[in-house]
Amino acid sequence: MKKDKLHIHWYPGHIAKAERKLKEQLSLVDAVIEVIDARLPYSSSYDNITRLLGEKPRLILLNKSDLTEKSELKAWIKKIETETGFPVVLTDAKNSKDLSNIVKKAVELSEPRIQALMAKGLLRRPARVMVVGMPNVGKSSVINKLTRSSKTKTGAKAGVTRQQQWVRINPQLELLDTPGIIPMKQDNQEVAKKLAFVNSISENAYSNEAVAIELLDMLNEKYPQIVKDYYKVEDITLENIATARNWIISGGNPDTARTAVYILRDFREGKIGKFILDDITE
Repeated sequence: MKKDKLHIHWYPGHIAKAERKLKEQLSLVDAVIEVIDARLPYSSSYDNITRLLGEKPRLILLNKSDLTEKSELKAWIKKIETETGFPVVLTDAKNSKDLSNIVKKAVELSEPRIQALMAKGLLRRPARVMVVGMPNVGKSSVINKLTRSSKTKTGAKAGVTRQQQWVRINPQLELLDTPGIIPMKQDNQEVAKKLAFVNSISENAYSNEAVAIELLDMLNEKYPQIVKDYYKVEDITLENIATARNWIISGGNPDTARTAVYILRDFREGKIGKFILDDITE
């Protein structure tokens, strides 16, 4: 199969409007929880996050960490904490053991702003935080996990639009129940390609076959034996995997379209193996 050069045509509209909405939400909170896909610690983070958030402190969650090799993530945690000065916590949607740690750190990060408000004569109130991140990194699953133990909505605050709802997590912490979506004009094709691998870019922006071929190339370069063992092929190509699965169409040709869909699904669900696709030297 001839390999076409992959180009992701992704131009999310209304970036300025989305950024304005996000900044309005940010003005309501003391700190933010930034969610990053642990498989792409660099590519799924926003390179202009400091400009967007200003001085707002943040807790960085490496989400979907169950789909990665934890030993590899240790170096990433150290790198991110050193570069940002903010704490990093591993999390995933299936596990609630990290919940108390996330809540504790969010409250700690909010304390300086609460103290500043109290110094102006205001009464102490619970810390207020919101969850931000790029599309499909798992913001909603983080919000659901945090709010699972408490569905008590505290309603709109003074000066807050009716649509903004707060959930009392505990007496010390309130969470804005809508995620802040970080808009991104994607002009880096290498990053866009990786975001397509993890389904953070609309499927309308690319061909499944082209993306699956690129994914196999990257996995073959970084984790060849794991992929060979999973698909039981020696030469990792769409055609060989289709043939091994006996996915054949008329004329005896391998069904590469069907195979591409399954490969992307297998990767996204962690069936092939646990991977980190970014290079820490980036």
